[in-house]
Amino acid sequence: MANNQGIEVLARSHDCLREVVAAVPDTAWAAPTPCTEWTVRQVLNHARVDQQAYGLVLTGDRPDSDPFHPADTLDGDPVAALDKVLRAVADRYAQLPADADRVPTPLGPMPLPFAAATAAMDAAVHAWDIAAATGQSRPLPTDLAEGIWPAADRLVDQLRDSYRVFAPAVEVRDGYDRAEELLAFLGRDPHWTPAGS
Repeated sequence: MANNQGIEVLARSHDCLREVVAAVPDTAWAAPTPCTEWTVRQVLNHARVDQQAYGLVLTGDRPDSDPFHPADTLDGDPVAALDKVLRAVADRYAQLPADADRVPTPLGPMPLPFAAATAAMDAAVHAWDIAAATGQSRPLPTDLAEGIWPAADRLVDQLRDSYRVFAPAVEVRDGYDRAEELLAFLGRDPHWTPAGS
């Protein structure tokens, strides 16, 4: 994975998350999501704090809250709050040397392309979660999934086994594209819809 590719994947994932959150109807924040224990609000709060963690760890700081216990409330404008975090993360990653081989992340140091793709995986997949939960027709782009796969291959099984942060992988069916395969690998049914829809 080329160093600049990881940054591009992160930027595109941030764009996906930003666009999906901006399109959430006011009535949908309490809706269930593919993250079965969390509402749309909680997935957004998790994604925002997780991205904040990727930015803050570069300066030795940590977010004030735990991304794995996200609040089921919204304070202020959720789009503006998310945008502020995503811009800060993008700015900090843009300042890293292109050949950085030990970029601090919440999961330990990694070469820049993997650090960026790992942050991108979180943003893009939770964008898909929110889109699916709120009836938005925004599939995970296949080329974006391809940019995330190297990080997923490198990290997900270990994280699933050690920390239970991903659901068990879902069976890949014939005809799945690489984006659907990634979602299945990350424990999601790529054709998930809210109950009763």
